[in-house]
Parts: sequence; C-alpha cells; structure tokens
Amino acid sequence: MKIIVETENNISKYAIADDVTVESTAANITVGDPVQFIIGDLNDANTTVYADVADTPDDWIGNKYCYNGKKWTANADYVEPTDDDSGE
Repeated sequence: MKIIVETENNISKYAIADDVTVESTAANITVGDPVQFIIGDLNDANTTVYADVADTPDDWIGNKYCYNGKKWTANADYVEPTDDDSGE
C-alpha cells in the first residue's frame, strides 16, 4: 500500500494500492492515472508518501493510526464515528 501521512504528526490520511499513481505537488495530491480524485488540502509540503507498506492494520481507516515509515501506532486523538446520523 501507499500510505499518505501528515508530516507534522504522522497521522495516516489515505491508504492506496501500490499500483495506483500518487503525485504530490506544491498545490495538491492527485490519485490515479487518469486522475480518480484530487486531495486538495494535502500537498508535498505537508505530507509524506510511503510506498510498499505491507503491514497496514486490518481495521485501518483514515486518521485512526499514525505511521512513521516503520511503525504503526494508534492515534490517541481519534474518535470512532457513530452510526447516529440524527444530527443532534
């Protein structure tokens, strides 16, 4: 997997298959060739992209884990989403 993390805090934002193109520029990150989606709030100044990550946690979800290029740790600030969509 390719793992995109915020460089400042190592929070793992995206996990993308290794065969999918990820291009990080000063403006944004594009995913896919042709482009499947653009990550507008992340760029080469605030992220690190790790490739060939083989040990992604089975329950991985964006923001749940931190990754420093070698080791996964739980993000202490992560809050599980609820099924309650009542808006209250």
